This record gives sequence, structure tokens and C-alpha cells, in this order.
Amino acid sequence: MTNTGEDTAAQANAALIRGGYEAFARGDVQGALRVFAEDILWHVPGRGPLSRDYRGHAEVLGFFQRFMELSDGTFRIGLDGVFADRDRVVVLCTESARGGDRDWSSPQVHVWTVKDGRATVFWQYQGDQQTEDEFWASCV
Repeated sequence: MTNTGEDTAAQANAALIRGGYEAFARGDVQGALRVFAEDILWHVPGRGPLSRDYRGHAEVLGFFQRFMELSDGTFRIGLDGVFADRDRVVVLCTESARGGDRDWSSPQVHVWTVKDGRATVFWQYQGDQQTEDEFWASCV
């Protein structure tokens, strides 16, 4: 048996996160940032030049600027599915970019935690961590 209140909250959280991706896709970075809590924790795993934890809007914005710079503005995210349960939203997506003479594309899983109408935690899971690390390292 489902709880209607929880279902409604999950739907609202999914819509919030989807809206952030849509804002980013149209180049509205400030619109995407409005989805995030001021102190968001943004985790990028691996050993590549972008891999680390970012905290807060300024650091996340710096991360966005860095990967756009490294990819000469070619970085894209295609949404494949958005699923939510209470305060957790899971996004299946495909990230792609071009760096130098190299193309890269990878399935990803993004896991979000939403509290009080804002994303507080972002956790990224790459389809192929080594290839992603190598791609971004080749762009530096």
C-alpha cells in the first residue's frame, strides 16, 4: 500500500530534478543552480582531473565551468529516465563530450537527495570510470 503524501513528494522531487536538467540543457546554469541547496554536496568519483567532492553553489559552478572549458562547450546530458522514492531521485542518463580529437559518451546514474524542495546531495556513478577518467585527463 502506498502513501499518497509520499507519492506526491516523490513526484515533486522528480519534477524538481528534471527541471534542473532541462535548465542546464538550455544553457540556463543559474536556473539549474536554483534547484540546489546552498550547501549541496556534489560527488564526482574516480581519479580524473574533475574527480572530487564539491560543496556549495560556487564550487559546483566552478565544476560546470571546468568541464565545459575542457570539452570546448560540447558536454551534453541526455535523460533516459527519472525515478523517485520519497527524498531520493535516481536519474539514468547519457553524458557525452568531445575533447581535442576524441569523442566520449557514457551511460551514467545520478542519485540525488532532496530536502525541503532543494537538492542537497548529488552522487554520480559512471558506466566506465576508467574511460571517463582517461577522457577528461586527455582534455587537460
